Amino acid sequence: MVTIKDIAQQAGVAKSTVSRYLNGGSVSKKTKAKLDQIVNETGYTPNTFAQSLKAKKTNMIGTIIPRLDSFATNAILASIDEELRKKQYQLIITNTNQNIEREVENIYTLAKQKVDGIILLATVVTEAHRAAIAAVGIPVLLLGQSAEGLHTIVHQEYEAGFKMGSHAIDLGHKKFLFFTVPEEDKAVGQLRSKGVLDALRKYPDTFIEIIETNFSFSKAYEKAMDVLPATSATYVLCATDNIALAVMKAAHTLGLSIPNDFSLSGFGGYTVASIVTPSITTVKYPYKKLGALSVANIIELVEGKEIVSNLELPNELIKRESTVYLKSSK
Repeated sequence: MVTIKDIAQQAGVAKSTVSRYLNGGSVSKKTKAKLDQIVNETGYTPNTFAQSLKAKKTNMIGTIIPRLDSFATNAILASIDEELRKKQYQLIITNTNQNIEREVENIYTLAKQKVDGIILLATVVTEAHRAAIAAVGIPVLLLGQSAEGLHTIVHQEYEAGFKMGSHAIDLGHKKFLFFTVPEEDKAVGQLRSKGVLDALRKYPDTFIEIIETNFSFSKAYEKAMDVLPATSATYVLCATDNIALAVMKAAHTLGLSIPNDFSLSGFGGYTVASIVTPSITTVKYPYKKLGALSVANIIELVEGKEIVSNLELPNELIKRESTVYLKSSK
Protein backbone atom coordinates (compact mmCIF):
# COMPACT_ATOMS: atom_id res chain seq x y z
CA MET A 1 0.00 0.00 0.00
CA VAL A 2 1.37 3.42 -1.01
CA THR A 3 1.81 5.83 1.90
CA ILE A 4 2.45 9.56 2.30
CA LYS A 5 6.08 8.67 3.07
CA ASP A 6 6.39 6.85 -0.27
CA ILE A 7 4.92 9.81 -2.13
CA ALA A 8 7.32 12.19 -0.35
CA GLN A 9 10.35 10.04 -1.20
CA GLN A 10 9.40 9.82 -4.88
CA ALA A 11 8.83 13.57 -5.07
CA GLY A 12 11.91 14.45 -3.05
CA VAL A 13 9.92 16.57 -0.58
CA ALA A 14 9.02 16.38 3.09
CA LYS A 15 5.99 14.40 4.34
CA SER A 16 4.56 17.65 5.68
CA THR A 17 4.59 19.05 2.14
CA VAL A 18 2.66 16.03 0.86
CA SER A 19 0.19 16.34 3.71
CA ARG A 20 -0.29 20.04 2.97
CA TYR A 21 -0.84 19.23 -0.72
CA LEU A 22 -3.40 16.52 0.06
CA ASN A 23 -5.29 18.88 2.37
CA GLY A 24 -5.45 21.66 -0.23
CA GLY A 25 -2.73 23.73 1.37
CA SER A 26 -0.20 26.00 -0.34
CA VAL A 27 2.59 24.34 -2.35
CA SER A 28 4.52 25.63 -5.37
CA LYS A 29 3.16 25.01 -8.87
CA LYS A 30 6.17 22.85 -9.68
CA THR A 31 5.74 20.70 -6.56
CA LYS A 32 2.00 20.43 -7.11
CA ALA A 33 2.51 19.24 -10.69
CA LYS A 34 5.05 16.65 -9.54
CA LEU A 35 2.76 15.40 -6.78
CA ASP A 36 -0.25 15.31 -9.12
CA GLN A 37 1.72 13.05 -11.45
CA ILE A 38 2.92 10.71 -8.69
CA VAL A 39 -0.53 10.43 -7.10
CA ASN A 40 -2.09 9.63 -10.47
CA GLU A 41 0.57 7.07 -11.35
CA THR A 42 0.46 5.28 -8.00
CA GLY A 43 -3.31 5.50 -7.57
CA TYR A 44 -2.72 6.75 -4.05
CA THR A 45 -5.82 7.23 -1.89
CA PRO A 46 -5.56 8.38 1.72
CA ASN A 47 -6.60 5.60 4.10
CA THR A 48 -7.70 8.04 6.75
CA PHE A 49 -9.59 11.30 6.79
CA ALA A 50 -8.42 12.32 10.25
CA GLN A 51 -5.71 14.77 9.10
CA SER A 52 -7.97 16.53 6.64
CA LEU A 53 -10.64 16.98 9.28
CA LYS A 54 -8.43 18.63 11.91
CA ALA A 55 -8.49 22.05 10.28
CA LYS A 56 -11.64 23.56 11.78
CA LYS A 57 -15.10 22.84 13.18
CA THR A 58 -17.80 23.26 10.52
CA ASN A 59 -20.97 22.98 12.64
CA MET A 60 -22.32 20.49 10.09
CA ILE A 61 -23.76 17.09 11.00
CA GLY A 62 -24.25 14.47 8.30
CA THR A 63 -27.20 12.10 8.46
CA ILE A 64 -27.41 8.90 6.42
CA ILE A 65 -30.93 7.55 5.89
CA PRO A 66 -32.00 4.21 4.36
CA ARG A 67 -34.91 5.55 2.27
CA LEU A 68 -36.97 8.65 1.70
CA ASP A 69 -40.47 7.09 1.73
CA SER A 70 -40.48 6.13 5.41
CA PHE A 71 -42.68 7.63 8.12
CA ALA A 72 -40.18 6.63 10.81
CA THR A 73 -37.21 8.14 8.95
CA ASN A 74 -39.04 11.39 8.25
CA ALA A 75 -40.20 11.72 11.86
CA ILE A 76 -36.65 11.19 13.13
CA LEU A 77 -35.20 13.60 10.55
CA ALA A 78 -37.68 16.33 11.46
CA SER A 79 -36.65 16.03 15.11
CA ILE A 80 -32.93 15.98 14.24
CA ASP A 81 -33.29 19.08 12.06
CA GLU A 82 -35.23 20.96 14.74
CA GLU A 83 -32.69 20.16 17.46
CA LEU A 84 -29.67 20.95 15.29
CA ARG A 85 -31.07 24.35 14.35
CA LYS A 86 -31.55 25.14 18.04
CA LYS A 87 -27.85 24.40 18.55
CA GLN A 88 -26.79 26.33 15.41
CA TYR A 89 -25.73 23.26 13.46
CA GLN A 90 -26.51 22.54 9.81
CA LEU A 91 -27.95 19.20 8.70
CA ILE A 92 -26.68 17.40 5.59
CA ILE A 93 -28.80 14.42 4.47
CA THR A 94 -27.72 11.53 2.24
CA ASN A 95 -30.02 8.72 1.12
CA THR A 96 -28.93 5.14 0.38
CA ASN A 97 -32.18 3.62 -0.90
CA GLN A 98 -31.45 0.62 1.36
CA ASN A 99 -28.19 -0.11 -0.47
CA ILE A 100 -25.51 -1.24 1.98
CA GLU A 101 -22.62 -0.28 -0.31
CA ARG A 102 -24.01 3.24 -0.68
CA GLU A 103 -24.39 3.43 3.09
CA VAL A 104 -20.67 2.79 3.54
CA GLU A 105 -19.74 5.13 0.67
CA ASN A 106 -21.78 7.92 2.26
CA ILE A 107 -19.73 7.70 5.47
CA TYR A 108 -16.62 8.54 3.43
CA THR A 109 -18.47 11.15 1.35
CA LEU A 110 -19.73 13.05 4.38
CA ALA A 111 -16.29 12.92 5.97
CA LYS A 112 -14.78 14.45 2.84
CA GLN A 113 -17.35 17.25 3.18
CA LYS A 114 -15.81 17.87 6.61
CA VAL A 115 -18.92 17.31 8.73
CA ASP A 116 -18.23 17.33 12.47
CA GLY A 117 -20.10 14.08 13.03
CA ILE A 118 -22.41 11.56 11.38
CA ILE A 119 -25.77 10.16 12.47
CA LEU A 120 -26.35 6.86 10.67
CA LEU A 121 -29.80 5.26 10.48
CA ALA A 122 -28.25 1.90 9.79
CA THR A 123 -29.87 -1.04 8.03
CA VAL A 124 -27.12 -3.46 9.05
CA VAL A 125 -23.63 -3.10 10.50
CA THR A 126 -20.97 -4.89 8.46
CA GLU A 127 -17.18 -5.01 8.68
CA ALA A 128 -17.14 -2.45 5.87
CA HIS A 129 -19.17 -0.10 8.09
CA ARG A 130 -16.74 -0.61 10.96
CA ALA A 131 -13.75 0.01 8.70
CA ALA A 132 -15.28 3.22 7.35
CA ILE A 133 -16.16 4.50 10.82
CA ALA A 134 -12.62 3.79 12.02
CA ALA A 135 -11.08 5.42 8.92
CA VAL A 136 -12.93 8.73 8.89
CA GLY A 137 -11.76 9.72 12.35
CA ILE A 138 -14.92 11.64 13.30
CA PRO A 139 -17.78 10.69 15.66
CA VAL A 140 -20.43 8.38 14.20
CA LEU A 141 -23.66 7.59 16.04
CA LEU A 142 -25.82 4.66 14.94
CA LEU A 143 -29.61 4.74 15.26
CA GLY A 144 -31.83 1.66 15.21
CA GLN A 145 -29.13 -1.03 15.13
CA SER A 146 -26.90 -2.08 18.03
CA ALA A 147 -23.23 -2.81 17.37
CA GLU A 148 -20.59 -3.70 19.92
CA GLY A 149 -17.89 -1.09 20.29
CA LEU A 150 -19.89 1.66 18.55
CA HIS A 151 -22.15 4.38 19.93
CA THR A 152 -25.80 3.45 19.35
CA ILE A 153 -29.35 4.43 20.26
CA VAL A 154 -31.91 1.68 19.71
CA HIS A 155 -35.53 0.81 20.42
CA GLN A 156 -36.44 -2.01 22.80
CA GLU A 157 -37.28 -4.25 19.87
CA TYR A 158 -37.58 -7.60 21.64
CA GLU A 159 -39.90 -6.09 24.25
CA ALA A 160 -42.03 -4.54 21.50
CA GLY A 161 -42.42 -7.87 19.73
CA PHE A 162 -43.25 -9.67 22.94
CA LYS A 163 -45.93 -7.09 23.80
CA MET A 164 -47.65 -7.54 20.48
CA GLY A 165 -47.40 -11.32 20.51
CA SER A 166 -48.83 -11.40 24.04
CA HIS A 167 -51.69 -9.12 22.98
CA ALA A 168 -52.59 -11.52 20.17
CA ILE A 169 -52.59 -14.46 22.57
CA ASP A 170 -54.64 -12.54 25.14
CA LEU A 171 -57.34 -12.03 22.50
CA GLY A 172 -57.76 -15.81 22.26
CA HIS A 173 -56.17 -16.40 18.87
CA LYS A 174 -54.39 -19.67 18.09
CA LYS A 175 -53.63 -19.49 14.35
CA PHE A 176 -51.21 -16.78 13.26
CA LEU A 177 -49.70 -15.44 10.06
CA PHE A 178 -46.54 -13.40 10.63
CA PHE A 179 -45.08 -11.15 7.92
CA THR A 180 -41.47 -10.46 8.89
CA VAL A 181 -38.29 -9.18 7.19
CA PRO A 182 -34.90 -10.87 6.56
CA GLU A 183 -32.68 -11.67 9.55
CA GLU A 184 -29.93 -9.44 8.15
CA ASP A 185 -31.86 -6.65 9.81
CA LYS A 186 -30.93 -7.32 13.43
CA ALA A 187 -33.46 -4.95 14.99
CA VAL A 188 -36.60 -5.96 13.08
CA GLY A 189 -35.72 -9.28 11.44
CA GLN A 190 -34.16 -10.73 14.58
CA LEU A 191 -35.04 -8.99 17.85
CA ARG A 192 -38.58 -7.78 17.05
CA SER A 193 -39.44 -11.06 15.37
CA LYS A 194 -38.02 -13.13 18.22
CA GLY A 195 -40.16 -11.19 20.70
CA VAL A 196 -43.29 -11.92 18.67
CA LEU A 197 -42.51 -15.61 18.26
CA ASP A 198 -41.48 -16.16 21.88
CA ALA A 199 -44.81 -14.73 23.05
CA LEU A 200 -46.83 -16.82 20.59
CA ARG A 201 -44.94 -20.01 21.37
CA LYS A 202 -45.61 -19.83 25.09
CA TYR A 203 -48.65 -21.97 24.35
CA PRO A 204 -48.16 -25.36 22.65
CA ASP A 205 -51.44 -25.35 20.68
CA THR A 206 -50.63 -22.27 18.57
CA PHE A 207 -49.95 -22.49 14.84
CA ILE A 208 -47.67 -19.90 13.24
CA GLU A 209 -47.01 -19.46 9.53
CA ILE A 210 -44.03 -17.17 8.88
CA ILE A 211 -43.83 -15.20 5.63
CA GLU A 212 -40.66 -13.27 4.77
CA THR A 213 -41.03 -10.02 2.84
CA ASN A 214 -39.21 -6.68 3.06
CA PHE A 215 -39.97 -3.07 3.97
CA SER A 216 -41.42 -2.29 0.54
CA PHE A 217 -45.18 -1.69 0.46
CA SER A 218 -45.50 -3.16 -3.05
CA LYS A 219 -43.53 -6.32 -2.20
CA ALA A 220 -45.54 -6.87 0.97
CA TYR A 221 -48.76 -6.36 -1.00
CA GLU A 222 -47.72 -8.98 -3.56
CA LYS A 223 -46.89 -11.46 -0.78
CA ALA A 224 -50.20 -10.81 0.94
CA MET A 225 -52.14 -11.31 -2.29
CA ASP A 226 -50.47 -14.73 -2.65
CA VAL A 227 -50.87 -15.85 0.95
CA LEU A 228 -54.15 -14.46 2.28
CA PRO A 229 -56.53 -16.52 0.07
CA ALA A 230 -55.18 -19.80 1.49
CA THR A 231 -54.53 -18.90 5.12
CA SER A 232 -56.59 -20.12 8.05
CA ALA A 233 -55.00 -17.58 10.41
CA THR A 234 -57.31 -15.50 12.56
CA TYR A 235 -54.57 -13.01 13.41
CA VAL A 236 -52.04 -11.48 11.01
CA LEU A 237 -48.99 -9.85 12.61
CA CYS A 238 -46.82 -7.55 10.51
CA ALA A 239 -43.26 -6.48 11.33
CA THR A 240 -44.04 -2.84 10.42
CA ASP A 241 -47.08 -0.61 9.98
CA ASN A 242 -46.13 -0.27 6.31
CA ILE A 243 -46.46 -4.04 5.86
CA ALA A 244 -49.74 -4.00 7.80
CA LEU A 245 -51.09 -1.33 5.43
CA ALA A 246 -50.08 -3.49 2.47
CA VAL A 247 -51.90 -6.48 4.00
CA MET A 248 -54.95 -4.30 4.59
CA LYS A 249 -54.98 -3.24 0.94
CA ALA A 250 -54.67 -6.87 -0.17
CA ALA A 251 -57.53 -7.86 2.13
CA HIS A 252 -59.77 -5.16 0.61
CA THR A 253 -58.79 -6.30 -2.90
CA LEU A 254 -59.69 -9.89 -2.01
CA GLY A 255 -62.97 -8.93 -0.39
CA LEU A 256 -61.83 -9.85 3.11
CA SER A 257 -62.93 -7.89 6.16
CA ILE A 258 -60.72 -6.74 9.03
CA PRO A 259 -61.20 -7.65 11.85
CA ASN A 260 -64.10 -9.96 10.93
CA ASP A 261 -61.99 -12.34 8.82
CA PHE A 262 -58.76 -11.76 10.73
CA SER A 263 -57.22 -9.34 13.20
CA LEU A 264 -54.28 -7.26 12.01
CA SER A 265 -51.43 -5.42 13.75
CA GLY A 266 -48.15 -3.67 12.93
CA PHE A 267 -45.23 -1.83 14.52
CA GLY A 268 -44.17 1.80 14.36
CA GLY A 269 -47.06 3.99 15.37
CA TYR A 270 -47.33 5.67 11.95
CA THR A 271 -49.96 8.43 11.78
CA VAL A 272 -51.65 6.83 8.79
CA ALA A 273 -52.27 3.66 10.83
CA SER A 274 -54.61 5.69 13.05
CA ILE A 275 -56.43 7.29 10.09
CA VAL A 276 -57.37 4.23 8.02
CA THR A 277 -60.51 2.21 8.74
CA PRO A 278 -60.29 0.12 10.75
CA SER A 279 -57.47 1.86 12.63
CA ILE A 280 -54.50 -0.47 13.09
CA THR A 281 -53.26 -1.84 16.40
CA THR A 282 -49.55 -1.06 16.65
CA VAL A 283 -46.54 -0.50 18.88
CA LYS A 284 -45.67 3.20 18.95
CA TYR A 285 -41.99 4.18 18.87
CA PRO A 286 -40.69 7.53 20.23
CA TYR A 287 -39.18 8.85 16.99
CA LYS A 288 -39.14 12.50 18.09
CA LYS A 289 -37.30 11.60 21.28
CA LEU A 290 -34.86 9.44 19.32
CA GLY A 291 -34.04 12.38 17.04
CA ALA A 292 -33.52 14.75 19.97
CA LEU A 293 -31.31 12.28 21.83
CA SER A 294 -29.25 11.59 18.74
CA VAL A 295 -28.45 15.31 18.37
CA ALA A 296 -27.55 15.69 22.04
CA ASN A 297 -25.28 12.64 21.87
CA ILE A 298 -23.51 13.42 18.57
CA ILE A 299 -22.70 16.94 19.78
CA GLU A 300 -21.31 15.53 23.02
CA LEU A 301 -19.10 13.23 20.95
CA VAL A 302 -18.01 16.09 18.68
CA GLU A 303 -16.98 18.03 21.78
CA GLY A 304 -14.93 15.09 22.98
CA LYS A 305 -17.16 14.20 25.91
CA GLU A 306 -17.97 10.72 27.18
CA ILE A 307 -21.50 9.38 26.62
CA VAL A 308 -23.33 6.13 27.35
CA SER A 309 -22.32 3.84 24.48
CA ASN A 310 -25.74 2.20 24.07
CA LEU A 311 -29.15 3.68 24.86
CA GLU A 312 -32.44 1.77 24.59
CA LEU A 313 -35.78 3.55 24.23
CA PRO A 314 -39.08 1.99 25.43
CA ASN A 315 -42.24 1.81 23.32
CA GLU A 316 -46.01 1.63 23.80
CA LEU A 317 -48.67 -0.87 22.67
CA ILE A 318 -51.61 1.00 21.07
CA LYS A 319 -54.79 -1.13 20.84
CA ARG A 320 -57.13 -0.12 18.03
CA GLU A 321 -60.01 -1.38 15.89
CA SER A 322 -58.10 -3.91 13.76
CA THR A 323 -57.72 -6.46 16.57
CA VAL A 324 -60.61 -8.13 18.44
CA TYR A 325 -61.29 -11.09 20.69
CA LEU A 326 -61.65 -14.31 18.74
CA LYS A 327 -65.33 -15.30 18.65
CA SER A 328 -64.98 -18.54 16.74
CA SER A 329 -62.28 -20.57 14.98
CA LYS A 330 -62.07 -20.59 11.23
